[in-house]
Amino acid sequence: MIHRLVMFMLVLLLPSLCLAEIQTRTIPYQHEDLQLEGFLAWDDARTRKRPGLLVVHEWWGLNDYARDRARQLAGLGYVAFAVDMYGKGQVTTHPDQAATWMKQVQADVKQWQDRALKGLTVLRGQEVVDPERMAAIGYCFGGATVLQLAYSGADIDGVVSFHGALPLPPQAQSAKAKILIAHGNADPFLSEEHVRTFRHALDAANLDWHMVVYAGARHSFTNPGADAHGIDALKYDRQADERSWQHMQLFFDELFQGP
Repeated sequence: MIHRLVMFMLVLLLPSLCLAEIQTRTIPYQHEDLQLEGFLAWDDARTRKRPGLLVVHEWWGLNDYARDRARQLAGLGYVAFAVDMYGKGQVTTHPDQAATWMKQVQADVKQWQDRALKGLTVLRGQEVVDPERMAAIGYCFGGATVLQLAYSGADIDGVVSFHGALPLPPQAQSAKAKILIAHGNADPFLSEEHVRTFRHALDAANLDWHMVVYAGARHSFTNPGADAHGIDALKYDRQADERSWQHMQLFFDELFQGP
């Protein structure tokens, strides 16, 4: 009798379980005079508020790769918001254009931090997000951006930089966030001397950080589309990609004790 009752309840629940899936929507917002448009992803099968994760794109702009990462994070049980750092529709596959946009943002560190903070504010305001549990991840330019977010003293639990530039922290800062850096040992954009200087600067600033270095991994090692650009410095590395994703999840388990 009990077995039949359980089977009956499963039949009743099956349609709603099948309908549960990753939901997404674009969110227009503004930083100063610049119109921006981010991408939100969440799993509608979960009813509780859950940690919010900001996703910051590579120097190409808010493209499908950043959106896919947001969907993956939603599949893990988080609410992910792929932030827009360049402006609505500002996406390219041309390195010169990407470099121009990136340098425009980086030229004013305070504005750079404020734009990332604006995205964090949008994410924190979502109904399904627990505003007390927040973190950020970023790739390439986005990796440097989440470090700047930490340096700004943002009310955020942690940040993860994947193959990001490694800007030095200011001597006087009030970072609250724990920091994970996923770095390719063969990344030609960062010299060993700079990496050493960066680590020493983090220690001098008394930050809570750890770095995982992947042997043989070049820049953009997490992006399966990296090779298509024809740039020798960019190379997808499946092993480093999968390992760094696992390391990120362990880091979030430490911060949040699960989603």
